[in-house]
Amino acid sequence: MAQPPPVVSQADAEAAVRTLLQWAGEDPEREGLLDTPARVARAYKDWFSGYALDPADYLRRTFKEVEGYDELIVLRAIEFESHCEHHMAPIIGKAHVGYLPNGRVVGISKLARVVEAYARRFQVQEKLTAQIARSIEEVLQPRGVAVVIEAAHECMTTRGIHKRGVSMVTSAMLGAFRDDARTRSEFLQFIGMQNTR
Repeated sequence: MAQPPPVVSQADAEAAVRTLLQWAGEDPEREGLLDTPARVARAYKDWFSGYALDPADYLRRTFKEVEGYDELIVLRAIEFESHCEHHMAPIIGKAHVGYLPNGRVVGISKLARVVEAYARRFQVQEKLTAQIARSIEEVLQPRGVAVVIEAAHECMTTRGIHKRGVSMVTSAMLGAFRDDARTRSEFLQFIGMQNTR
């Protein structure tokens, strides 16, 4: 059984930021940087608040009184910010989430909250895409789930190869979206990623 990670205090986090400032060639005691360690620690608490959340909790309250509605439900262009687990650099993007209900639906804001809860962790885009889709599938048990994420990775745009204007696209298609090309095509049309011809 895995051991829980050690508890790190605010003071420990601030000391780590001071070390990084010194390593970069700065003086953490100069006026402009005196409050930086505390600010960075607070920012990290916000950026990585997803670790304290269970995304499945957002999906547990559902509604059955929908007059038998069983067609595609899509929430497009859910903006998110995450951080690459390899370089701790920002990932900025949009998620498109769709599902085919199986007798019950969830409030649409809950889909956005699921995206947010997973995004506010260290991530790779492929894992983020799969986590969102699996969470919706496991809790709602719909006939199908589709997730497409488009994102820019600052680990590639601000360092290394320095290529700007590039986005990465990942998808997870489960159930009917994997098995039925027409259902998949309808979802892609809804999110503007396929011609309607």
